[in-house]
Amino acid sequence: MKRHFEILDGLRGTAALLVVVFHLFEAVWPDYTANPLRHGYLAVDFFFLLSGFVVGYAYDDRWPALTVREFFRIRLVRLHPMVLLAVVIGVLGHLFDPFLGPADRVSGLRLSLIAGLGALLLPAPSLPNHYGETHSLNGPCWSLLQEYVANVAYALVGPWLSRRVLLLVVSGSAVALAATAVGHGHLQGGWGWDTFWMAPVRVAFPFFAGLLLFRSEWRLRVPAAYALLSAVLLLVFAAPAFQPAGYYEAFCVLVVFPLVVAAGTGSPVGGAWVALCRFSGRISYPLYLVHYPFIYVFTHWVQARHPPMTQVLPVMVGLTGFFVALAWAALRFYDEPVRAWLNARHRLVAAIRPENA
Repeated sequence: MKRHFEILDGLRGTAALLVVVFHLFEAVWPDYTANPLRHGYLAVDFFFLLSGFVVGYAYDDRWPALTVREFFRIRLVRLHPMVLLAVVIGVLGHLFDPFLGPADRVSGLRLSLIAGLGALLLPAPSLPNHYGETHSLNGPCWSLLQEYVANVAYALVGPWLSRRVLLLVVSGSAVALAATAVGHGHLQGGWGWDTFWMAPVRVAFPFFAGLLLFRSEWRLRVPAAYALLSAVLLLVFAAPAFQPAGYYEAFCVLVVFPLVVAAGTGSPVGGAWVALCRFSGRISYPLYLVHYPFIYVFTHWVQARHPPMTQVLPVMVGLTGFFVALAWAALRFYDEPVRAWLNARHRLVAAIRPENA
């Protein structure tokens, strides 16, 4: 039986919660330098790194018995039900947002087009007042598109890459990411049409670096790893603005995050920490995808009403708790049952098919 990396689960949850808080802060402090978690968008790069490690860990030893088609089926069942729910929540959020004016509304046909493309994770025309996003019903879906692209690349070439070739891929993508961070001034991009070119740059290095980390079996051991490494992520995201931020953010993605993952895989965890890490990991994906349509409404409220901080802070705390509860409910009553049904149906079809052959 394969070992389970509980600390990586916990860190995924930590990063998801921090990116939620970053988005709440962003509504109040849209200026990058004022946001208390000003580098919080780097959580996406951390997710990509974890994904590369986990995909290698879960599938490397299953080839060539595992076909590309079956790999795609497994990954779609794992990821896409929550994507569809994210789009539905995005549509409802847009329709019932009480702070949108007539100029921010679109026709039913246009909304249907955006929703249909969003259900396929394809970029779509941005909704008004949604900052030119490629996935404007639910902004974080842009990173899921890149996750899918990375998974396709892994299935087609990843299992057969030698250590040397993989190292060359990681080195080349590291140069591209560093050049992008320094040239652009930061890594806040990839989610909008004007910076869409940054999306593959942001996924390439961390995903393949995570795969290399797994295959190299490089591990570090630190005490109280989950708490310590969660604190490291918090400090990384809350570091000073550093104008320009490119050098700092490139260093975080290229050096700090791989060290965090290496420590997360090489350090022990026990007791109540195991349960916390597992719960945190389970809700991390739905938390990442269900919260953002409500961020739009929260942002529009702040922009329309200009409420004082004595009102804003309690709302932020309440929304954070609501997001966690909603993520758990989405997981428990939608995502897990749907995935179980899809897998059961696949097993039934596979069992019947030889009889009809």
